[in-house]
Order: sequence, then C-alpha cells, then structure tokens
Amino acid sequence: MKKIFFVLLFVIILAGCGNNNKETILKKWSKKVDGMDSYLMKGTLEIYRNEDLYTYDVESAYLKKDKFRVGLTNKTNNHEQIILKNDKGVYVVTPSLNKSFKFQSEWPYNNSQIYLLQPLLIDLKNDDKYTFEEKDGKYIFSAKVNYINDKNLTKEKIYLDKNLKLKKVEVLDDNDDVIMRLKVTKIETNNNFDDRYFDLSDSYSNNKVKANDKTESKDTNNNSKQDTNEGNNDNNTANNDKSNTDVNNESNNTSTTSKVTDVLYPMYVPVDTYLDTQDVVSLDNGTRTILTFSGDSPFTFVQSPVDSETIDYLNGDPYLVADTVGAVSDKSVAWISNDREYYLTSTSVNADELLLIADSLSVAEVGK
Repeated sequence: MKKIFFVLLFVIILAGCGNNNKETILKKWSKKVDGMDSYLMKGTLEIYRNEDLYTYDVESAYLKKDKFRVGLTNKTNNHEQIILKNDKGVYVVTPSLNKSFKFQSEWPYNNSQIYLLQPLLIDLKNDDKYTFEEKDGKYIFSAKVNYINDKNLTKEKIYLDKNLKLKKVEVLDDNDDVIMRLKVTKIETNNNFDDRYFDLSDSYSNNKVKANDKTESKDTNNNSKQDTNEGNNDNNTANNDKSNTDVNNESNNTSTTSKVTDVLYPMYVPVDTYLDTQDVVSLDNGTRTILTFSGDSPFTFVQSPVDSETIDYLNGDPYLVADTVGAVSDKSVAWISNDREYYLTSTSVNADELLLIADSLSVAEVGK
C-alpha cells in the first residue's frame, strides 16, 4: 500500500510539474514581450491560397506607446507595402505609388496577426485550452486564432527557442493544413528607433529612415503635400467609407501614369450569380471599369487607375488579399495591385466570399 501511495504521489508531482511548466513558460514569455520598449523582427512569410504560393519578405517593428510598422515585400514582383500604426491612425501604404488607405480600426489588437508579438500573445491568453509541448529544442504553443475576415483559419502554432525568441508561426485550417507560415530570421529588442520611422510621410520618402537610423532629419518638403492632404481630410474620416463612393463619378482630375491593360474577371462567382453589365467610364488618367453581377448573390467589382498622392478613408482592417495588402470590411474588399485599384462590394455577400472572389481574378472573361 505504501509503495502504491508513493507511485501515485510521484505521478501527481510529474503532472503538476508539466502544468507548471506550460504556465511558467507562457508567463515568462508574456513578461518578456510586455517588457519590451521596442523590437525589430525580420523573416519570410509564406501564404498558400488554392494552388498558389505567395512569399513575402517581412520587417516588423514596434515602439512603445502603440506604434507599429510592418513592411511586406512580395518576392515575386518586389511590390512593397507598409502597414503603419501611429498616433494619427492606421494606414496601408504603397510607397511606389504615393498611395495610402487610412482605417477606422483597432488594428493590430482586434484580429490575429502572424507577424507581431503582441497579438500572438493575446491569442494564447484568450484560449484557455491552449496546448504546449517541448520538441526538438523548441517550445511549441498551439491556440485558436481570431482572423475575423477569414473563418477558414482556426488555429496556430507558435515556436519559441529556449531563450524565448520567436522562431516560427504557422496558421492552419480545420484540416490542419498550413495556410500561412512565418519563418523568423532575426529579432532584436530595445532598438533605438528614429521616431520618423513610424511617420506616414517617411513611408513615402525615397530616402526612408532605416530601422536603426539615427541621422539628422532630412529635407521633408517633398512630403508636405501628403501631410496637408491628410490634415484636411481627418475630420471627414467617419463619413467617408469607401462603400459610399459613387463608382459612376466620371470626373477625376488626378494625374498618374497608370494605364488599363486588361480587365480582370473573377473565376469564382457565387451560385446562381452572373455578370450582368460591364460599364467603362473615361477618366483623365485612363478608364474605370465597373462589373455588375446579378442573381442570388449580387456584387459590384470596380477597377480603376490608382489616384496617387491621395488617402482613401475606409472602414475595415488591413488584410492580405491576393498578392497584396488590402482593406477588408463586412461588405467590401479594396486593394492595389500592378498599379491598379480594385474594389469589391456587396450588400448580400459576406467578407469570406468576397475574398474568394478576389483571389480568383483572371483576365479571362466570364459569361452570363
């Protein structure tokens, strides 16, 4: 009897140590992340969609008091975009076009984010059934995710080394297929960021401040037009959702080098829905194409030249759409690709299905 008692006691102690280990590692990592005044993380992001693989170079930066900057460069076409959060708001910037979207959003805290430490930590804390294992010299946490615009993403695996540095993140679907994978190549903490690194104007500049650049401020006169435009429009943010834009407006005085080459058509269309009309509007800088789909799940798809040096004000959140970073809300998806601006909207098709439509675009015309 005594022997059995000691065996049971030993098993209980081992089980207790395992639970404490799980909680202790999370507590230590939480303390480490929460204690950072800043960090700079670099890596490679892979996204699997249908039969396609999109690969991005990623540079994520954080500065205390809620400043974030995530640079994403598509490795296929070198297309760069920046997700930026500073004291003035949340933006998605396309530097090569001097173009940005400004969001009414709580990004990055209202949604899972694969390339930022704080949202990863939030995911773990929000899942009281998260799991933990130690394997191949790594601590591996598994938890539920909250990708509000893509319900197919359900869980993630977070890989830390023994020094509690993030090494890899995988986001999976219900079939345990990896849909997104971030491989971290470098992470530094307590960086001496120049404050300009988180400014909107610097995101457009040809002489952008580097993550650790502490040189004297350069001439910013070329950015004054952008700053003035932002200031004049801040008061109208709440009432300027892109969904209220008049897509048939024929006047456009913005000059740009963008030209129409091909009209894109979605290869995925909801059941009993068809292309009804195709309208073309002449603009000073090209043409705007408006595809109207009718049927059980009607939607509108607008394609236009990019209005450079402007800020579009949107409801929604930054999200990776097709080969770029776009804006996704309950009823619309907007993005820029190949110097063209695209906008999908519907009052009856939800965001998940709009994203399927966006990911299926092709130059082949669909029939009625």
